[in-house]
Amino acid sequence: MTADAPTPETAHLDGLDQRFLAALAARRKGDLDSCAELLRGVLKVEPRLAEPHMELASLLLETEQVVEALEHAEEAVRLLESGEPWTDDLPPHVIRSLAWNLLAEALRRRADSDEVVFGAPAVFAQLMGRAKSAFGKAAALDPDNAHADHWGFALGVRPEGEE
Repeated sequence: MTADAPTPETAHLDGLDQRFLAALAARRKGDLDSCAELLRGVLKVEPRLAEPHMELASLLLETEQVVEALEHAEEAVRLLESGEPWTDDLPPHVIRSLAWNLLAEALRRRADSDEVVFGAPAVFAQLMGRAKSAFGKAAALDPDNAHADHWGFALGVRPEGEE
């Protein structure tokens, strides 16, 4: 997390980094309820932070809450595509790749739900097309993103420049 001096415009962010880190610690301990509560608290104060949306999307995927995970993953991608990451722990292209990867995984898992599989074929095709595109974007942003590379390959995503 960046440690810029607070200004009147950013004073509301004071302590959010510590709450975010506490959420990550709770998740590592397996306290998923506390993690989700802390992340939602961070987002209530400042909904324009992509990383808490990413962490919450990941947690929601882990707990099979795919629809809500998809919403948070979409918001994380939207925020990162229009601005810079909040944290500076990873290079921006890696954070963006991870966000696109989360979105792709949420889309893929949504497409795999019984509701979609046994529903309209066009909905399945649309979700899988978006997942394929998002995995491709994740892999292009970070060629070392093994998850995006694996699923991109499985879904037929071709590396840039390859016909």
